Amino acid sequence: MTEFLKPIAETTLSDAFGLVQTHTYDIRRRNGQWQRQVRETYDRGDGAAVLLCDLSDRSVILIRQFRYPAFYRGEPPFILEVCAGKLEGDDAETCARKEAIEETGYRVGTIERAYDCFMSPGSVTERLTLFVGMIDGPPPGNGGGLADEGEDIEVVRLPFVTALGMVATGEIADAKTILLLQYAELKGVFA
Repeated sequence: MTEFLKPIAETTLSDAFGLVQTHTYDIRRRNGQWQRQVRETYDRGDGAAVLLCDLSDRSVILIRQFRYPAFYRGEPPFILEVCAGKLEGDDAETCARKEAIEETGYRVGTIERAYDCFMSPGSVTERLTLFVGMIDGPPPGNGGGLADEGEDIEVVRLPFVTALGMVATGEIADAKTILLLQYAELKGVFA
């Protein structure tokens, strides 16, 4: 118990792809009164993502893959995004480098940490570490992800300015990708 929160109950609803739980607790409001609240959390572990940049032709390497939640909402289900994955015991930079090879075939040379952030802290416990990485030569592999993890990934190379424009039009709607493209613009990665 803390001075502002009293846990009451915790119920596991699912532990398949991630841990989904219902939490009941009393929380002290800013006015000093206590209020009972019930919330669900989804814990699938922390992750890392990397925006792959090729300075030689001012392009970025993104991926496109099917995302069921977008389909469920009636949105375009093939989402354009940076490569990313769960840490699964690795540190964030190791994960970002590994995911780049698995998903795109490219190796990351120089890498810069951009942000550590929650993407949806109202219900998802995941904290992402976001990087910008420079690709290191031609891809030694084909990418495409791991079939045994259900991945079927298309590698997409775009001029950086085109990708930025796709944020403005809504064609890129993935938050981590938007953050990293804007970070690259603010930091002058392609200046």
